[in-house]
Amino acid sequence: MAFRLVLFNILLLSSTSLAQVVGAATGFAKGVTGGGSATPAYPADIKELRSWLTDSTPRVIMLKKEYNFIGSQGTVTATGCRPSSNTCPDSGGQDAINGADWCTRYGHPDIAVTYDKAGTTFIDVKSNKSIVGKGSSGVIRGIGLRIANGASNIIIQNVHITELNPQYIWGGDAITLAGSDLVWIDHCKFSLIGRQMVVTGYAKAGRVTISNNEFDGKTSWSATCNGDHYWTMLFLGSSDLITLAGNYIHDCSGRAPKVLYNIIQLPHFKKIGGEGSANVLIHAVNNYFNSIGGHAFDLGTGGMALIEGNVFESVTTTITTTSVSAGGRIFNAYASSDSNTCTASLGRACVQNTVSGSGLWKAYTTSSFLTKFSGKDVQAAAAVSGVKSNVKSNSGVGHIGN
Repeated sequence: MAFRLVLFNILLLSSTSLAQVVGAATGFAKGVTGGGSATPAYPADIKELRSWLTDSTPRVIMLKKEYNFIGSQGTVTATGCRPSSNTCPDSGGQDAINGADWCTRYGHPDIAVTYDKAGTTFIDVKSNKSIVGKGSSGVIRGIGLRIANGASNIIIQNVHITELNPQYIWGGDAITLAGSDLVWIDHCKFSLIGRQMVVTGYAKAGRVTISNNEFDGKTSWSATCNGDHYWTMLFLGSSDLITLAGNYIHDCSGRAPKVLYNIIQLPHFKKIGGEGSANVLIHAVNNYFNSIGGHAFDLGTGGMALIEGNVFESVTTTITTTSVSAGGRIFNAYASSDSNTCTASLGRACVQNTVSGSGLWKAYTTSSFLTKFSGKDVQAAAAVSGVKSNVKSNSGVGHIGN
């Protein structure tokens, strides 16, 4: 029981819990209040849900049914492409919509694509909102959420976001953060997403905690032709602070997560705002990575990752070998002697990771960036021995009372 309190922070009887929100955020987004003490309310349909999410009123929005946006904006038939990665077009490959001129830039062969328009759009969530699913019934199907342009203080808890044109690259992103702050994404599930499950854009995403979620990569349309979703998490904002804790990340083949700031390393994007001195700091702690048929961590310039107390099981590539040469900085608590390296900056020792049935796992010992944790809200780390069982039994939807 003590382990669960440390790892998952589910304070069911706490007097500090917000209305209908279970527990409180820890890590970088500590202090987020969302809709606060606003009276919980249940939107009648997709129109009312969109209206409540996009207005300026603090709200606690309860979801106890499915809100299906598929077909709400019609379908689009356009010229897309067949990327070279799709070596199995007739048996589970993923073609592409020409998002951000991606097909044109890479010169992939043209094909006709038909997709649901809503999935390629988003709902712009405004500040001071709590979006909370009830039991396992709160589902948003066919559209993603964007928190951007100064929006802040938002909680998304116990919600399943699914079916955003999963057959197509650029089919849609589940949650987008760009120009935001204080966002807590907790006990959610992501499945059948066309592109990123969670992505931070060029603008600062601010303080973010992503905790106790299930990133379910099982798909019938795989960019890598192995039944695993490739586009899992992409963190490329300016000065992002991201806590990734207690998540179940499985059946993915890449970007689980990808962390960088220098977006010129993503050639299908235009360089914006110069190099600057911005960075992405991620604290990955007590997550369970399982059945990853490609890579988990992939870093580039400006990406910094403290990786501790995680379980890697059947992961082909735990950390890409190019992460450091591409400019990333990593400390992964490889040996017991590394544990005290964190003490000065985190106020506690690091926790070693465990790796089994996986590819190369070696020491990454760059630790100078750990000073960036000083004075910030740092996620606690539980003993790695209980991570797998507790993550599997508590991550995703339907595991909290509300």
